[in-house]
Amino acid sequence: MSKSALKWLPAVAAVMASLAFSSSAPAQQENFDPTAKPRIPGQNLAGMHVYLRAGLKTHGPGEHDYPQFLADWSNILTKHGAVVDGSFHAPTAAELENVDVIVMYKGDAGYMTPTEKAALDAFVKRGGGIVTIHDVLCGPDPEQFAGYVGGGKKHGQVNYTLGTAVPYKITDPNSPIMKGMSDFTLYDESFYGMTWAKNPEIHVLATTVISDTPAARKGGGVGQTVPQIWTYEHTVSGGKPARAFVWMQGHTYANLQNYQIENMLLRGIAWAGHRPVDELVDYKQPERRGN
Repeated sequence: MSKSALKWLPAVAAVMASLAFSSSAPAQQENFDPTAKPRIPGQNLAGMHVYLRAGLKTHGPGEHDYPQFLADWSNILTKHGAVVDGSFHAPTAAELENVDVIVMYKGDAGYMTPTEKAALDAFVKRGGGIVTIHDVLCGPDPEQFAGYVGGGKKHGQVNYTLGTAVPYKITDPNSPIMKGMSDFTLYDESFYGMTWAKNPEIHVLATTVISDTPAARKGGGVGQTVPQIWTYEHTVSGGKPARAFVWMQGHTYANLQNYQIENMLLRGIAWAGHRPVDELVDYKQPERRGN
């Protein structure tokens, strides 16, 4: 082949490649929707919808790490088959539209604006579930918050131990939420001097005897036996049955990584959402193929 012919080969190859692409492109893109939202790898679109309500960090290293909870538990719940959303603000009515359960881990959730309270009231009235961890229960009106989850803690009172041993006594080992759990001790914080719902009352899953700490002595709680884990079922007038699950610990953030606690929380979330109690614990992600 002459040198003059060789110099045209790159151009000819480019034209042929262009023709091949243009002829096959319509077939490849026939069903392609450029406006469709890409699927999140590993997300179970059929899973229960969970909203994580977190807050800014309020305590020292390793304590009350609400931002880390939002990061960690969005991953944990997705891995266990839930569809997860969340924020550092109280969810709006629109954000709660398709949510099954709100999981709260932040300080003083009892403080709500009228708009925030209205959104939560509507959510509970339609049977939405609530799960709370640690000092979510605190606020200005403990009786009002007890109406949502069965117990409330008055802000500004000495009704806590600070960091100490929290020995659990499992009071309902037959509860499916407490499956596999036994009496054990965490280093954390417990509360006392609570305001409890009366009609209906909570169902206690575990109690602790309040340790002798300076704060507990000051607040008069030493030696009291106080519920620390419980469920609460109620129905707002004109509404559907609603459920709440409460774990009072979580002052020490690492305790959320305890395998008994993690599984308990997963079961409590599923239960609060009116799902089979082991739905999240037992979920297995399908094998991923390709990219």
